[in-house]
Amino acid sequence: MEDTYYTIEAPSEGLYKEKGSKFIALAYPVYSEEDVKEVLAELRKKYYDARHHCYAYSLGADKSRYRANDDGEPNHSAGDPILGQIRSADLSNILVVVIRYFGGTKLGVSGLINAYKTATADAIAHATIKEEHETLLLQAHYTYPQMNDVMSLVKEYDLQVRDQQFELDCKLTMEVRKKLEEEITAKLLDLEGVKVTVLE
Repeated sequence: MEDTYYTIEAPSEGLYKEKGSKFIALAYPVYSEEDVKEVLAELRKKYYDARHHCYAYSLGADKSRYRANDDGEPNHSAGDPILGQIRSADLSNILVVVIRYFGGTKLGVSGLINAYKTATADAIAHATIKEEHETLLLQAHYTYPQMNDVMSLVKEYDLQVRDQQFELDCKLTMEVRKKLEEEITAKLLDLEGVKVTVLE
């Protein structure tokens, strides 16, 4: 199962100007539709006076969740060219918003496609691209005596611990690579009295 994908490390910016119109491309690493909504809401506030906020995003290692939005520009003249650039750079978990300030001269559909494509390519060119692995959260429930065994597994796989509670019954939430999920779950279940839940 392929769980490796490429994304951007931090937000980046690109710019394209044509006949007085300004296209500001802003790229963000995002992990969910919620993240997308938050970024869009912030940008609409910040660039409230812009005519269009066109965007596209791609989510997941398999890139199966994606969307392109023209925000009032002619059909397929903005969102699709943005998404096309994300795809040709082979990126996921990324949102690119291109903010357009209208300069008074219409660019025509082919001019718009070129403008949105070029601005997006510029933002991606300014980004630092990194390799990521798709992960999920596993929660192990166990009693205090199993603590050492569970912790040595965490160490062995160098797992990121997201949350832990040590009381009479212990709970440990860890981030694991998708393709190692079955292997790690099996090892945890081999320990006496350990229960494992996959968190969404």
